[in-house]
Amino acid sequence: MKGYVGKPLESVVLDYGPPTNVIDLGPGRKAYQWRRVNTSAISGTSTEEVRRTRHGKSYQTTETPGYIQETECFYTFYADYVNGRWYVIDFQKPKLECE
Repeated sequence: MKGYVGKPLESVVLDYGPPTNVIDLGPGRKAYQWRRVNTSAISGTSTEEVRRTRHGKSYQTTETPGYIQETECFYTFYADYVNGRWYVIDFQKPKLECE
């Protein structure tokens, strides 16, 4: 994200598409946000245990189901309007799970 500072906002749009949100921060300043949802499949587990009893062997299976994990991430760039164009002046890092 640091590589975009000082460049026209169009360079971010060309790489990531149009922003999800545009927030007006006052005269000549806006915040542009891109939303990304990361989806991960977490696999389940299965463990088996053999126990000896007086009547022979007993098998016990324990299963933990898998699931889908989604992490919503927002990438924010701050821009100033200079000479008819928006220029990136700063950014806000997304939360740690998004990096």
